Amino acid sequence: MGSLLLQQIPLALGIIMSPLAIVAVVAVLFSERARINSIAYLVGWFLGIIVSLAVSFAILTALEVHQRTHPPLWVPILHLILGTVLLGGAWFVYTRSHRRMQAMAAATGPGDIAAAAPQLPKMLQSVEHFSPGRSGVLGFALFVLNPIDMSCAIAAAMNFRLSSAAPSAEWASAVVFALVSASSVAVPVALLLIKKEKATEPLQRIRTWIATNTHLLNVGLLILISAMQISKGIQGL
Repeated sequence: MGSLLLQQIPLALGIIMSPLAIVAVVAVLFSERARINSIAYLVGWFLGIIVSLAVSFAILTALEVHQRTHPPLWVPILHLILGTVLLGGAWFVYTRSHRRMQAMAAATGPGDIAAAAPQLPKMLQSVEHFSPGRSGVLGFALFVLNPIDMSCAIAAAMNFRLSSAAPSAEWASAVVFALVSASSVAVPVALLLIKKEKATEPLQRIRTWIATNTHLLNVGLLILISAMQISKGIQGL
């Protein structure tokens, strides 16, 4: 089980460092019903991870992908596709952040600086008025509709399915993987529930740091995971 979990560390980090998910949860934490909305968002995000893993694992099981024989040709091809998607995600994150930095460097006045500064996506700009139900759906949708997060979940499910560990160890590892992957959302929610009003300042700092710094870390991590998937695909051909 330990070696199986070690294989999942880069994939879990890829989900943990999803900037949009963390910015979204911080936005939810400043909504009108922050506590219940943040819990609903966390539940939705966690369900997104669990459902993605379960569905991916079920499909791989139905297709009889296992370790005892060489997997079919489409398995290494899927590794290559996942690696390509993640590499494309790294390029997208880098180019978007580079354009933003160029715009901020070229800004000549307060208005230009404000326009160039990181902004919440349009779907999050009305999050302060969300109901708990919408917050939960938002958390679920932000995971399952994000190709990078989904690629990490599919790759993790493939590792579980292709492992030689006992089924009980596979399921236990999957639960640990899901819990660790959800920690980037769970920690800010726990901070609000524990510190209450005193959490406002640290949450604002978290949001600012994420908006300005995580893109480079995310790029490096996506490249690492992409290289791992492409290597597995090439080895399987």
